[in-house]
Amino acid sequence: MNKFYKPTKEEIAAAAGGKVNDLIAENLQVLFCGINPSLYTAATGFNFARPGNRFWPTLYAAGFTPRLLKPYEQEELLDYGCGITNFVERATATAAEVSTKELIEGGEILVQKVLEFEPKVLAMLGITAYRTAFGRKNASIGPQPELIGKTRLWVLPNPSGLNAHYPPEALAREYGQLLKNF
Repeated sequence: MNKFYKPTKEEIAAAAGGKVNDLIAENLQVLFCGINPSLYTAATGFNFARPGNRFWPTLYAAGFTPRLLKPYEQEELLDYGCGITNFVERATATAAEVSTKELIEGGEILVQKVLEFEPKVLAMLGITAYRTAFGRKNASIGPQPELIGKTRLWVLPNPSGLNAHYPPEALAREYGQLLKNF
């Protein structure tokens, strides 16, 4: 799609249940895992495209990228050793629409992706999604004790603009901790 494309309200609504392709390659430094695509993201075809999502500004502020990338520039993220996937492929208006069953099944699929592509770190963006998908009810933000194959697990705050617990500075600090621990 055109990099300046803004979907209409009708196109956004029609994206319900749609999906966005993974941005993935073998041997990445970090594979970021969102909960699921927003309707806006599915309508554009670019990960974390919804206005107000703080993923791209957070990556820049934390030092993962040398400049602020726009969602339509997502392919450049691979040049910096990073990729993107989701627990659940199905696009929804809010992550609250994703069922426990979908998260658990998504966690199983995610394990297979990690074993196939072998990123150094799997960074899951959302503590509740991680706890649900992997049955880790007491997990907290930061590194996790388990591995998937040789891949380290790390939980980061969800960069959604709806996550009021983490203002931009706090997001950058948490994401920066991951970068410092490669």
